[in-house]
Amino acid sequence: MKVLQINVTVNTGSTGRIAERIGLVLIFHGEQSIIAYGRDSRNSASQTIQIGNKLDQQLHGLKTRLLDKHGFGSKAVTLKLIENIVRINPDIIHLHNLHGYYIHVGVLFNFLKTQNIPVVWTLHDCWAFTGHCAHFVFVKCEKWKTQCNNCPLSKRYPESLIIDNSFNNYIIKKELFNGLTNMTLVSPSKWLRNLLPESFLKNYPSLVINNGVDLSIFMPNEKGVEQYKQKLGLKEKHILLGVASVWDRGKGFKDFLQLSAILDPGDTIILVGLPAKFKKKLPPNIIGILKTENVDELVMLYNMATAFINPTWLDNFPTTNIEALASGTPVITYRTGGSIEAIDENTGIIVEQGDIIGLKEAFDKIKASGINYYSTACRQRALDLFNEKDRFTDYYQLYKKKMKELDNNIIKA
Repeated sequence: MKVLQINVTVNTGSTGRIAERIGLVLIFHGEQSIIAYGRDSRNSASQTIQIGNKLDQQLHGLKTRLLDKHGFGSKAVTLKLIENIVRINPDIIHLHNLHGYYIHVGVLFNFLKTQNIPVVWTLHDCWAFTGHCAHFVFVKCEKWKTQCNNCPLSKRYPESLIIDNSFNNYIIKKELFNGLTNMTLVSPSKWLRNLLPESFLKNYPSLVINNGVDLSIFMPNEKGVEQYKQKLGLKEKHILLGVASVWDRGKGFKDFLQLSAILDPGDTIILVGLPAKFKKKLPPNIIGILKTENVDELVMLYNMATAFINPTWLDNFPTTNIEALASGTPVITYRTGGSIEAIDENTGIIVEQGDIIGLKEAFDKIKASGINYYSTACRQRALDLFNEKDRFTDYYQLYKKKMKELDNNIIKA
């Protein structure tokens, strides 16, 4: 079996790591894995193909900023990708994030409609069925159910500075993304899958495959934790950990700033992934750490934290939650999207969006109970539900099912 995945990144960022891990499962089973990507890559076990270059992405970005036509740039490089697809002749095409300034979805989907190749599309967010945004719960918008227009998020990713083209984008995407005869949608969360029957993608079969993590890497490990805490001057502190690849209001950056103002003197926040400009403006009880690809350091931080805090306002199924659980660390999260699906009453606490006092009370409860009260249950939940070998093998089983269905249809024909 030959599987081609298409994603904005490979082996970096949450979706890039997911694509890489799926590729590893394929290779383990003796199959062939190819990943086509737009930008940002690390060494991959799969064969990789870059789509376009930095200049093309900048031009696509300019088209987005001026005309709000995100996903409708990069025409020439997408035609080149199609040449590669024809050459590779994959048995399965697995789509991930198609937004990200690197691909022309019109060219791609018009091609896919001419092929007899089974397609799997993992929806890591909501962009596939809106006229503009990747997440709409932030502003409680429901226009995506009928017809996007006058988008309240036009100035947010993928940002358009001048024109709001959400009305036309919605109509074009609805026509483009429908009409494939053999496509299955996958959601990492029940939350997003439950939205699909109300979207223009409602006629496709769909299922839930949760994200997974490497439980041999993310695991309870006290080795070096005390020394690291001492190095940071936090030996006697309770630590609230936050991790994100992009910190903004949607990921709860302002909520952490508000929370820092009411914490007890012995509490310290550590935020991972902050840009340097943010670090300069932090209050004394917040430590900012730049984006890191050092997994050992990240595991260390999860292990030294009293709790992992995820005050996200927009999310599907954040991998950071399950990385924390796998490390034996309880999770406090806002009631947002599928973020709450990672935990139960034994492994974390759910807080309503914007309830800063509630975040502190939840952290105080975990402090009072002690980390040992939660750690065993957290680890066990990760073992039971979020082992990447199990979850990404679910994709392999889906591929085999799609291939069998295709063979049966050919025989019937």
